[in-house]
Amino acid sequence: MKIIIQEGKSYQAITGKGIKATYKNRLILVGNRLLMKEHKIAIDDAESKIQKLENEGKTVVIVSFDNKIIGLIAIADTLKEFSKEAVSELAKMGKEVWMISGDNERTAKAIALQIGITNVMAEVLPQDKAAKVKELQSKGKIVAAVGDGINDAPMLAQADVGIAVGAGTDIAKETGGIVLMKNDL
Repeated sequence: MKIIIQEGKSYQAITGKGIKATYKNRLILVGNRLLMKEHKIAIDDAESKIQKLENEGKTVVIVSFDNKIIGLIAIADTLKEFSKEAVSELAKMGKEVWMISGDNERTAKAIALQIGITNVMAEVLPQDKAAKVKELQSKGKIVAAVGDGINDAPMLAQADVGIAVGAGTDIAKETGGIVLMKNDL
């Protein structure tokens, strides 16, 4: 038996929040708390599950259909093999290590804890990462930023030293003053 499903309509990507579309004139949202809040979607019933996943260092994507939560997707970044060692070595050298992340605070802090980072800026929208670097610079700090994605390019450009990871996007590699040959610090 073959099931035929109509295609969704009106796809819209919302930077830093998720996507929305309509299907049979019903709203589909796939994204974070901000997106759900903007559309007045109640997440209270799912909040304990969301927090549990976030405390495990996972980013939770909420799926709603017709103004009701119908699912959660947990996404976990795998830490690079030598991340913890790199952070430890930088700390031994007297360097401050900061994590600037779009993840919510709970997820970002859980990941930071795993590798020994205590300074965390969380829930930073992609377009605001460069401003966070500038904020550190305004406090007299010399900033070396590491990134691999399209959203990291402005941050790499703003930093005193921009370091792109070798397997990153072309724009990150073009923007970084240094490009690592390997994918690990």
